[in-house]
Amino acid sequence: MTQLHVVDILVLLAYLLVLLGIGYWAARRKKVESADYFLASRDVGWLAVAGSLFASNIGSEHLVGLAGTGAASGLAVGHFEWWASLILLLRGWVFAPCYLRSGVYTMPEFLGRRDNAAARWYLTSVSVISYVLTKISVTLFAGAIVVKAVTGFDIWTGATVLVIATGLYTVAGGLRAVIYTELMQTFVLILGSGALVLAGLVAVGGWTGLEARVPADFFSIWKPASHPQFPWTGIVFGAPILGVWYWCTDQYIVQRVLAARNLAEAQRGTIGAAFLKILPVFIFVLPGVIAAALYDDIRGGAADQAYPALVTRLLPIGLKGLVLAGMLAALMSSLASVFNSCSTLLTWDVYRKLRPQASERQLVTVGRLTTGVLVVLGLLWIPFMKYISPQLYIYLQSVQAYIAPPIAACFLLGLFLPRLNGTGAMASLCTGFVLGALRLVLELARSGLAPGSVWAWIAEINFLHFAVLLFVVSTVMLVGVSLVTAPPAPERIATLTYRGAGGAAAALAPGARRTNVMLSLVLAGAIGVLWIIFR
Repeated sequence: MTQLHVVDILVLLAYLLVLLGIGYWAARRKKVESADYFLASRDVGWLAVAGSLFASNIGSEHLVGLAGTGAASGLAVGHFEWWASLILLLRGWVFAPCYLRSGVYTMPEFLGRRDNAAARWYLTSVSVISYVLTKISVTLFAGAIVVKAVTGFDIWTGATVLVIATGLYTVAGGLRAVIYTELMQTFVLILGSGALVLAGLVAVGGWTGLEARVPADFFSIWKPASHPQFPWTGIVFGAPILGVWYWCTDQYIVQRVLAARNLAEAQRGTIGAAFLKILPVFIFVLPGVIAAALYDDIRGGAADQAYPALVTRLLPIGLKGLVLAGMLAALMSSLASVFNSCSTLLTWDVYRKLRPQASERQLVTVGRLTTGVLVVLGLLWIPFMKYISPQLYIYLQSVQAYIAPPIAACFLLGLFLPRLNGTGAMASLCTGFVLGALRLVLELARSGLAPGSVWAWIAEINFLHFAVLLFVVSTVMLVGVSLVTAPPAPERIATLTYRGAGGAAAALAPGARRTNVMLSLVLAGAIGVLWIIFR
């Protein structure tokens, strides 16, 4: 802790004490029933939903990865954040009514009811595996980078300490503890990162000084179709596919909506989170640009060190502790979310299916015991991440592009096309999985592929373009196989489609609907203006 002043340490201790206090309060309120442990008794208000959505999404991979990509190529990576705002509106208006009407605990449970048991098992398995590849391991690795930069601990020690610290309140309090600690962490995260941006702009000479020190195209988010990382074609057609999967079908995120008190609270919380998603470009990506402007080593290739470099080299006593508290908030909120989501999936979609007579106490106990193996797998995967991309956020998005399209197709089309069935869903999911796994294997072995071969082309095509291609293939399989096989029984899926759920308009009180429509239009307009400003 030689880089921290005693004032910074006191700030960090204050943050941790408040965090543990909230976790203790949640644990005291919890009941043995599984509904409380996994869904906070479905009694969460809109503000907590919004804060929890934002904090669970913003992990240490955002702080390290977004800033690192910003240092390397500018603001273009922010497209994922602003697309997320629009996809959240889709989730609130289209998906949330169906999920809440069905009363499910998990996304695999919903897919199993809509299609068949095989689809449920598939989604459970892929979800848990994806958490290891794109959430647990990346969060631990990025968080360990931060801990090492500040304290000098090696990556493995830092990751282990973070897991233990986060597990204390997650295991004890369940989703209620996760959601309410995340609400507090949202404020700490925004305040700390905002302070870092202001300090960075002062150091670099304001916006004008920043523009003078970095390439002009850093502030243009729309890139040509040939751009290796963020082609506009991939951004427009590929990024929304990843967004639908992540924001609308992923248990890690949707679990907060399932815990909402009612549809009005769920929708308002989703819209609130959508407004918050405007911020990451300015409080996470922009610090990377500032670090590239200030420090030669960051501009020279150490992009993933951009955010920690600003914290350790730029901030004064006291403020450094506040920003570090925000960094810990991002790390711990993401870890807590993925731990709780994994335990929910493994308990509700695996253990409960195998042991349908299990008691409520047994379900909660199993939920507390299932995270250890996942953490170990996440730690074991860390050494392999460097073979995919040297920039963490690019890695995260690229791996998601290999698993997201078939799942997004089954959920999205399944809500609107009652003719689709479980046979078509499984054909789509399995085809998408094989093609996605092929891409992942080829990318890992890219250096040994013959230049110009079809295998090299598959390995080198932009991951967003690959997501579009995979979505099209998955959709063709889903629709084609469904049309040549028997349709699902209408009474079985009656409440599992958008029409069957009554539609968002019919499910809301007129006053709540008018307010949510107005907020949604304001948000969509704001995103449009930002796209024009940073064109």
